[in-house]
Amino acid sequence: MRNDSVGFHAADADQFKNLNQQWQALCARYLPVALDDSIWRYSRAQSLQDPQQGWKLHLPATVLNAHILLEKVASLLVSRGVQFKAPVSLQELSRINSGLHHGYTQVGKCITVYPRTTEEALSLARELHELTYGMAVPAVPFDLRFQPDSNVFYRYGAFRRMAIEHADGASTPALRDPQGNLAPDLRASESAKPDWVQNPFLNPAFGQSAEPPMSPLKTTYRAFRALTQRGKGGVYQAIDLSAQPPRYCVLKEGRKHGELSWDGRDGCWRVRHEERVLLQLQAVGLGVPRIYSSFELDGNYYLVTEFIEGESLQGLLNRRQRRLSITQALRYGSEIASILSSIHSAGWVWRDCKPSNFIIAKQGGLRPIDFEGACPIDRPDQLPWGTPAFAPPLGQADHESRSSIYDDLYSLGVTIYLLFTGRLPEASALIPMHKLRRGIPGKIQNIVEEKLIAPPWRRPDARAVARQLTAALNSIKSLEV
Repeated sequence: MRNDSVGFHAADADQFKNLNQQWQALCARYLPVALDDSIWRYSRAQSLQDPQQGWKLHLPATVLNAHILLEKVASLLVSRGVQFKAPVSLQELSRINSGLHHGYTQVGKCITVYPRTTEEALSLARELHELTYGMAVPAVPFDLRFQPDSNVFYRYGAFRRMAIEHADGASTPALRDPQGNLAPDLRASESAKPDWVQNPFLNPAFGQSAEPPMSPLKTTYRAFRALTQRGKGGVYQAIDLSAQPPRYCVLKEGRKHGELSWDGRDGCWRVRHEERVLLQLQAVGLGVPRIYSSFELDGNYYLVTEFIEGESLQGLLNRRQRRLSITQALRYGSEIASILSSIHSAGWVWRDCKPSNFIIAKQGGLRPIDFEGACPIDRPDQLPWGTPAFAPPLGQADHESRSSIYDDLYSLGVTIYLLFTGRLPEASALIPMHKLRRGIPGKIQNIVEEKLIAPPWRRPDARAVARQLTAALNSIKSLEV
């Protein structure tokens, strides 16, 4: 799965088609109401007797077991006459679970149930807990679990659209307070309710307690800034209190069943995998982030690594008003090609070579980050990965070997093109570099265009590119002396 898009490999098309047919058949049976331009299907139309807000129940699922979930719970919900909804397709569920398209707060929300009373919410939660117990599903961010091991999540919120409209045209989801005034519906809050509502689920009979158990996330690592959050897990800047003096670190979370792909890999697998890759790359002297610690908690996996002070190369490019000088582009390009060559020599295909994955360290030099999509050169990964702008177009001749070393070489070509021209190459028709900028050494133009146009097997390797860039840089320096 590409790390900023959602999809599946062609080899999984039959499985997807079969599961989606089952999903569509169940939707036609239990969710007959489909609204125009909506990603949801509903069990029935909303009635005037339905409340505007209350305790919502969320039942998560993966693309592999969503049809099983719907089949388990739909009969009960229909028999109770309660309104519920689910995505129009498994492709839409995949988008929801990624957290990229509809927001992180929507992750895991396969089925949403709208009980009409608090008593009905409690009763349904008990029965749905029994029906869904033991299923492999992602957690719902910011919701509370009905029981510690339950697959039923809940929170207090609006059942129909209410919003606070702002002068600038923006709006905030809202609830009605006891006086009838609109108040913000804080969906990204750790609390499942507004201050004026009592939580009826916090009852020892349900296995709930107000105080969750202590964990390393509260005693050792204090996250204070989210760098990214999505379905497979979050990346946070944190303080490591186990060191003296305390130090900054990066806390990477792999969520159990988070963004489960068609091959069964989830966020937890990806972070464990990245830990293995980092250890091997460290062993050969590459400047990847140092590993401080790792641990498992509630089925999720956490990797604690060095926080590299500095900004990303992409950040530098974004804030500059002018392009890099030819000398700067040669220097950065040479270093990137050398790092990529070392990764290949260590036996890995990175599959995510791009400026945002290089940190310009304060101590000097570039340091590569983010290796959860890497795969061994001798064991190609059949599932696509990477960022579309830096990956070979699907129409190219190499589309059947998406995890090959040639993909990294294409990404290197895109990166160097960007460094020199200040823009990404057009996938449809490559504009030669000399038409966008004067002074680029001819050999560099040729080597970059070979990477972007030539068949994969003709792309020069990263070591050869590093040599050419270094030679061009030294030649310019000699002229300046």
